[in-house]
Amino acid sequence: MKAWILHNPNNMTYEETEKPQLKSDEVLVAVKAAGICGSDIPRAFVTGAHVHPIIIGHEFSGQVCACGTDVDAKWQGKPVGIFPLIPCGTCGSCQKKQYQMCRNYNYLGSRCDGGFAEYVAVPEKNLLELPESVTYEQAAMLEPMAVSVHAMRKGMKLAGDISKCRVAVWGLGTIGLLLTMFLKDAGVKDLYVIGNKDAQKLHAGELGIPEENFCDSRKEDAAAWLMKRTDGAGVDLFFECVGKNETVQHAVELSAPGGSIVFVGNPYSDMTLPKSVYWKILRNELRVSGTWNSSFTGSEDDDWHYVVRALAEGRVHPEKLITHRLPMEQLMQGLTIMRDKTEDYVKIMGVNE
Repeated sequence: MKAWILHNPNNMTYEETEKPQLKSDEVLVAVKAAGICGSDIPRAFVTGAHVHPIIIGHEFSGQVCACGTDVDAKWQGKPVGIFPLIPCGTCGSCQKKQYQMCRNYNYLGSRCDGGFAEYVAVPEKNLLELPESVTYEQAAMLEPMAVSVHAMRKGMKLAGDISKCRVAVWGLGTIGLLLTMFLKDAGVKDLYVIGNKDAQKLHAGELGIPEENFCDSRKEDAAAWLMKRTDGAGVDLFFECVGKNETVQHAVELSAPGGSIVFVGNPYSDMTLPKSVYWKILRNELRVSGTWNSSFTGSEDDDWHYVVRALAEGRVHPEKLITHRLPMEQLMQGLTIMRDKTEDYVKIMGVNE
């Protein structure tokens, strides 16, 4: 088969390699579509992965074309989405079915071979069968969509009925835009989003955000804008999707008394809170939660099944956020665009014909 093999940081080539040899509990998936995640950029060019050589890529979908000896034959030929985290199954988190917090996990595309290839070996337990109406490109976005839903559901636990809340999303990368999409689907009416690119304003509009509810933080004071839009009250639920000191502090300062904050953005650097900001957490009795990855337990109420239902029912359309489609052999072009930021992008997708 052909695959993108990362030999070392900044040394990844598209080359011939052996098809995966299946373990008894694995299936062979013919990859149909694979998205590039922001985390793939440092992995490919700077830090490398946990092992080398490795095939990276953890956002992908495909069709089962072979089954291991212990795998249910029903999977043969099925279109599937893939949960990339392979839990150990024995740690405390796994015992609670909180697999996203597994202490000893494996991971397709960063610790073992992933989706930037023609074929991938995937444990049967990590498969999710796709309804006929869900496309491979949509399914290749299941992972970031589930991450967004996981964050939203954290917010629901903190704030209650979010359809009655004033909600802010600061940071409109892929996760922030997908979160916005699901918040709209969940019935949030008072939704304010803050970005810093013209393309983000365009995409937010396509997701149903009125122009007056979008703030370009390059052009105006976003904190003052949000307080004005909320009549000085702040918001009931704040999603911080940037991961910088400034926006973390704004999340606290712009939350209403008794409000809730979900920290979503991966940190750019060490986080520090001024005493005055910490006081606001205490005095306003704010509820604060982190969020990590997504829940995939195989049950109908996990994050991945939530996303698949929304897709099957036509309630969400993540494909609107695909800005580039490239043949798999040209995937380096997409990685370079994201590294050098030479073009506006949201989701860059590689496809196998």
